[in-house]
Amino acid sequence: MDKSLKYILDKIKDNNLIHYKKLNKNLMKLNADYFKRAELFLSKYQHILADNNLNLDYAIDSYLKMIASFNYETIRFIETGKYSNTSFEDVNKNVYNNPEVMEYHMHGLLLSQFLWTHHYKILVYFNKVLQKYNGKINNYLEIGGGHGLYVCEAMQIIENLSSIDLVDISKTSIEMAEKMIGNDKVNYILTDIFDYNPNKKYDFITMGEVLEHVEEPIELLKKVASLLSENGVLFITTPTNAPSIDHIYLFKNADEIREVIDKANLEVVSEISQYSEDVTEEIAEKFKITMMYGATLLSK
Repeated sequence: MDKSLKYILDKIKDNNLIHYKKLNKNLMKLNADYFKRAELFLSKYQHILADNNLNLDYAIDSYLKMIASFNYETIRFIETGKYSNTSFEDVNKNVYNNPEVMEYHMHGLLLSQFLWTHHYKILVYFNKVLQKYNGKINNYLEIGGGHGLYVCEAMQIIENLSSIDLVDISKTSIEMAEKMIGNDKVNYILTDIFDYNPNKKYDFITMGEVLEHVEEPIELLKKVASLLSENGVLFITTPTNAPSIDHIYLFKNADEIREVIDKANLEVVSEISQYSEDVTEEIAEKFKITMMYGATLLSK
């Protein structure tokens, strides 16, 4: 195990033993490729932190703070069966336009890409999808680019990109993505995707964990589909039963996600689903365990 990863796990162990046991158990089941990728990521991430007068302790503290907020939201979710937020306006005010909250939340989510096995496996799936369509992508768009990791992956895989655009509603996310990506070929657009009307179409659009952040995911998918080129591909991820400080729309299972996709006049080409816990599907459904769903979509 890379010393940086061990350092992170040890720090988590000191602060949240139960969470550490879960992470350690799940990560030890992954193969050597995971540990190699995690080492490369953490090396790059620490350089970015250092360039901004931060260190790994700051990132770990952000992650633990995010976990604390997740735990609070989970308790409310278990009690009510609903997410705390129902209004995009409130979330936009309290989270996306709140730099203090967004800063720790984004750093926490960035670490989760390599600490949560379901997040990591979705990232691996994303890479495989890009490899499949490599050579057919000239214009690339990412919606809700967040911390910028997925754009970094896309730029390493896709050859001969003529344009790379990233749209996000949060200034804090845009700034973090710029630091993470570190490439002036990327165009960063600070706007609501519903207000984004470019003079071009995209061959590939990535929209990771955005559907759950809006009140009407069908309308969002229709808007995004309108930005695709004739044979354009849309890659999405969204979770079920995942209470968070900025989640609005509750998907209870994969079928509900597929129904929304169908109503948006899109079809699933390939898909993946990963639970956050190593349990049977029966147990996961009974206890509303979070599941991450990913899919490659085409217009019908």
